[in-house]
Amino acid sequence: MTDGAQAGRWWRPRSLRTQLLLWLITLHLIATVLTAWFSFEAYGHLVHNALDDQMQLVAESYSGSDQPKTPRPMDGEAAFSRGAYIVQIWSADGTTLRATSWSVLSVPLQPRSGFSDVSTGSHAHSSWRVFTAEPGPRADQPRVQVLQNEDHRRRRALRRALLEGLPIALLLPVALLILWLIVSAASRSLRAVARDVASQDERSPTELSLARVPDEIAPLVGAFNNLLSRVRSAFATQRRFVQDAAHELRTPMAAIGLQIENLRAHVPAGEATDRFNQLEAGVTRAQHLIEQLLSLSRQDAPRRTTVREPVDIEVLLRESVSQLMVLADARRVDVGFEGSITSVVLAPAAELRSVFDNLIDNALRYAPEGGVVDVRLHEVDGHAVVDVLDNGPGIPEAAMGRVFDRFFRVPGAAAGGSGLGLTIARTAAERNGLRVELRNRDEGPGLRARVYLPLTAG
Repeated sequence: MTDGAQAGRWWRPRSLRTQLLLWLITLHLIATVLTAWFSFEAYGHLVHNALDDQMQLVAESYSGSDQPKTPRPMDGEAAFSRGAYIVQIWSADGTTLRATSWSVLSVPLQPRSGFSDVSTGSHAHSSWRVFTAEPGPRADQPRVQVLQNEDHRRRRALRRALLEGLPIALLLPVALLILWLIVSAASRSLRAVARDVASQDERSPTELSLARVPDEIAPLVGAFNNLLSRVRSAFATQRRFVQDAAHELRTPMAAIGLQIENLRAHVPAGEATDRFNQLEAGVTRAQHLIEQLLSLSRQDAPRRTTVREPVDIEVLLRESVSQLMVLADARRVDVGFEGSITSVVLAPAAELRSVFDNLIDNALRYAPEGGVVDVRLHEVDGHAVVDVLDNGPGIPEAAMGRVFDRFFRVPGAAAGGSGLGLTIARTAAERNGLRVELRNRDEGPGLRARVYLPLTAG
């Protein structure tokens, strides 16, 4: 058996609500069919017995009369559609048919008294229920036989069963609708739990409330809460470690940097100066990494209510460029700023500064010495954006999808860095409704970092 055939054979819906509805609908349909069949059988026996009793009474009324009665003539319509009784009066010896209600029907006198079933052909109306009365006390007394069409009996029993089953059939859609509403109401609590899970802050997951959770899934939610508690504890431990390590390293690294600065005047020229410059650059990178780790740990901390204020993006960008001019001068990079629009963003100024500081810092570190970094505030397709452009080596397309990962650095990159700047920039941007996009420049070598400002910017 192929996998597709086996899957089709054992297929079942993955939705619990769908499974429950299918099973309930199937059970109700089976119950309806069984009820209809039972009603048909029960009313069939009831109708059959009642009509047999009437046939016997009709036969006895003819055979018990001193003066022989003449049966009233009828046609096939009365016999088949209305189920009228056909009365036959035979001679005492049963050889001659003296009178009959319907002469077309030829059913001989049955040899035994009582009820019997006779078939006169293969069509639907050929089956007859026959009652043959007992012979009279006199030898010359005629014999009486009463017949009724069996097909009429079955139709009558079926009609009675359908009438009795009509309320059940009418209630079935209502019952299914009620079942659907009940199942939907029960699954609504599951959807509420799913929404609570989806709304969780990945940096500070909170326990789910059990107030609206059905008893059947309460253990699952409880286990999930235990898992969230362990994850929250692990995150807290990680944050504390990073913060403690960064804080502990911050002071000694600052002291080392101060000592190196004091030693600069005492370092002889030549190879010693080159070694000293390398040591100084390493200490500077370590200090930068410590600051980046502290910034990252603050971003990973649980969100607190921050004050959002109108921030003029042009003013903020000028401040960022001015603050990073020390790094630009050290690497002899020409930094330019151009603001062609006025844009105001409602967000914490410190977090917006973190976005643009890290992007401009990244551009300055990857631009070649004597290169150019441009910062532009302008409009693209009616949307306010900030572009940070450099003329560095850019990013290989194979690595473009990983540049926002923590501690990831482009293979072969010569510039020093922690591998955290872009991560910090994107995290702060997403927290405040901004979007960061990196792309290699089309007009030449270098990278373009574009920040799409929120639509609420004005």
